[in-house]
Amino acid sequence: MIFIVERRAETFTNKMASEASKETKLWGGRFTGATDPIMEKFNASIGYDQRMAQADIEGSKAYVKAIQRAGLVTAEERDAIVAGLTAVAAEWEAGSFLLKPGDEDIHTANERRLKELIGAPAGKLHTGRSRNDQAATDTRIWLRGGVRTLRGHLYDLIKVLVLRAEQEIDILMPGYTHMQRAQPIRWSHWLLSYAWALSRDMQRLDELAPRVNVCPLGSGALAGNPFNVDREMLAADLGFATISGNSLDATGGRDFVAEFLFWATMTATHLSKLAEDLILYCTKEFSYVTLSDAYSTGSSLMPQKKNADSLELIRGKAGRVFGTCAGFMMVLKGLPSTYNKDLQEDKEAMFDVYDTMTGVLQVATGTLSTLTVHPEACTAALSSDMLATDLAYYLVRKGIPFREAHGLSGGAVALAEQKGCTIQDLSVQDLKTISTTFE
Repeated sequence: MIFIVERRAETFTNKMASEASKETKLWGGRFTGATDPIMEKFNASIGYDQRMAQADIEGSKAYVKAIQRAGLVTAEERDAIVAGLTAVAAEWEAGSFLLKPGDEDIHTANERRLKELIGAPAGKLHTGRSRNDQAATDTRIWLRGGVRTLRGHLYDLIKVLVLRAEQEIDILMPGYTHMQRAQPIRWSHWLLSYAWALSRDMQRLDELAPRVNVCPLGSGALAGNPFNVDREMLAADLGFATISGNSLDATGGRDFVAEFLFWATMTATHLSKLAEDLILYCTKEFSYVTLSDAYSTGSSLMPQKKNADSLELIRGKAGRVFGTCAGFMMVLKGLPSTYNKDLQEDKEAMFDVYDTMTGVLQVATGTLSTLTVHPEACTAALSSDMLATDLAYYLVRKGIPFREAHGLSGGAVALAEQKGCTIQDLSVQDLKTISTTFE
């Protein structure tokens, strides 16, 4: 009996929640039946797109001004809506905004709360606007700010590499190919190899920024806005550089998100390579560098160990970012034109990669700025056999073709191995047995 009563109560509660939910939905008029609770949860994006609360409010404020200029709302209604949106923004800022059943996304939640605060005028805000162009606009506003933040972090990292290269220019170390010691190089040369790679990542980010900074608002669901809204002025109010040229493309295009994910993948790949080098260099076998305690951890079993966890995590995050990029590209691959709900996947991918890269760039900067390089260990790793190429260059300067000089230099290496000595220990007479050009 108790079980039956509980089940009836649960059914009644679900029905009431469903009815309340239906009242707040922006699309509910066509439907008469309740949404399955599992579908309700599956469909909702409010759990993550609430991060765009301020961007959504910013877009709505500009839009209500645009429709007031078009004669769709009065100046008094515009002012009431703007004031209400300001109050909603303050609630988000203070952490006091209360989500309710039916708040399936940030657009619905903000409009529902606006209606609670100012009443009927709130219903005019969405005139001529669709969640399709609204979501695209919010995403672009949010990512525009995200790109600026990440650019600052990337700049800080490049600056650390350049400053260290300038200060530690006299340190010599082995350069490697195929993980074999190849030629002597400067520590600064190694540092700047990553500064150059990251500078290209900076260029890619700068090239992406104007493609993000395009206003899709006014595109409607897919076929544009019929109310003579001034889109150029709307874009200017929102700080966009230009407006989208085609409403079908504007509502369904997410290549700017995909491009951001690729930028992050390429940057993370460069940093993974940097991390791998430093992981090797800080081992006892190399001992070229020591990480600061702030960016290292210990072992739960072996007290002598100092693990390069910061670098290992940077290396691991590259795989995470690449996986997100590849996954989102597969979402886009099979879509027909204009907006499809699959595109809801853009935000989780964008937020996750932004958060990951924010951490990766800052940890990389901290690690690089605080590690200690050991010049003596770097110099001790140099050996005379690494000058074999210089020996070939010596012969080239004497007029011998490089291919021949390369072979003669290899002969000198072989002779040194036969005699059990290094190249620098070979006498002039030894070298003359290889080529009379030696002096």
